[in-house]
Amino acid sequence: MTTSSARTLSVIDRSGGIFGRGLCAVLRPLQLLIAMPTFMFLLALTAMLLRHPDVSFYEIDRVAFTLLVLGVIGGELAARRHLWVLERATWPMVGLSLLAVASVIGQPFDPRTWSILAAKFLVPFALFHLSVIVFRNERRLEYFELFCVIVLAYLCFTSIAFLVGAKALIFPRFILDESLGYHADRARGPLLQAVANGVSLNLLGLLALHATLRRKIRGAKALLLLMSLPFAILATMTRAVWLSFAASVGLLILRSNNRKLRLFSLVLAVIAGMGVLTVLSFDDQRRALSERLQESGPIAFREAVYSGGWQMFLERPLTGWGVNRMPTELARHVSGYSEKELYPHNTYLELLVEHGVVGLALYAWLVCELFRLGWGRVPRSEPDGMLDRHFHAMWPILLGIYYVNASVVVMNYQFVNGLLMTMAGMLAAQQHRARCSPERYCDSPA
Repeated sequence: MTTSSARTLSVIDRSGGIFGRGLCAVLRPLQLLIAMPTFMFLLALTAMLLRHPDVSFYEIDRVAFTLLVLGVIGGELAARRHLWVLERATWPMVGLSLLAVASVIGQPFDPRTWSILAAKFLVPFALFHLSVIVFRNERRLEYFELFCVIVLAYLCFTSIAFLVGAKALIFPRFILDESLGYHADRARGPLLQAVANGVSLNLLGLLALHATLRRKIRGAKALLLLMSLPFAILATMTRAVWLSFAASVGLLILRSNNRKLRLFSLVLAVIAGMGVLTVLSFDDQRRALSERLQESGPIAFREAVYSGGWQMFLERPLTGWGVNRMPTELARHVSGYSEKELYPHNTYLELLVEHGVVGLALYAWLVCELFRLGWGRVPRSEPDGMLDRHFHAMWPILLGIYYVNASVVVMNYQFVNGLLMTMAGMLAAQQHRARCSPERYCDSPA
């Protein structure tokens, strides 16, 4: 692909005169984008991680995503491959996107509403289909695996730095800005929300565990990373994150068919137990943990919000209220709270209220299709690849982490959604490779 596009530009440059040279000057950047699809994909995910919507930084995540789309489309056209990617999961994604866009179009323009729509539906669904195209071989998958390990190390570092009070080491600095995001008193990372940070740590931690099993990280690096993960999880001070982490590690210990993976998971559980005992040895941390475990305020608030959300659903049960309409309307349906906006803290309740029964049914369909991706066959040429049978066995646990935590927070976090959909797209691409005979190359994953 790169060779053919470079040859074409060379011909235009020699034969086109001033016009040809001008055209080449315009097309050269596109050639660079075409030549580095994996790098552009990982750059887009990095921008989504480090640029929170409340932080004004030139919309860098949107710029990176646009460049990724241009590069992938240009590469497919230059290679004369079929561009349209159609999977079974495409249909519920299209349905949810159309339902959400239709509700937004009928409202006055609001940048925040469109940002939520993009973070929740449009960008993650696009990343699913782009990853089907981009991550076609093992080398690119290993780049993604390395990226996940690096991001995990960064998130662990920032979380532990917050836990021990070394806030001068936390970067970017907006993480410490109490006027932005939520949970400023917890380790919330660049996502500015403790649950979103914890879900990212949990997902990336299992991917790192899988990379350790494959000996992609080993020795002191693997030990240090696995030792830091429980402390980072603990630093989120979030019960749902703690429970999902404990459940995911416990399932690997009890259900995994691989003896090494069970051993690594057991070591991780032991480290987690030692981490809790270590933290409890400090009076201020023991007091914080005790207060967090005994806190009942969030439970009472959730009961009131769930009751108000159910009333809203009964008023418009079929297609719902529309994207980002719930916070302001919910405040009118809940008594005892003076805030002008209230958030449901539950992805499924928000879907039901904002998109009605139709939206929740489409989402349930999508969830079923994502679980189904883990049932696919591993191609004979990829027995030891990143998407091996152990990853397939781990896939339901990865989905479980996401969907369990979605019951205590609204998953409007672009990086978390994008990360999950990227892995789903990889599995969809692998299913396509498994359907193709080793002797021929299939141009389209359709």
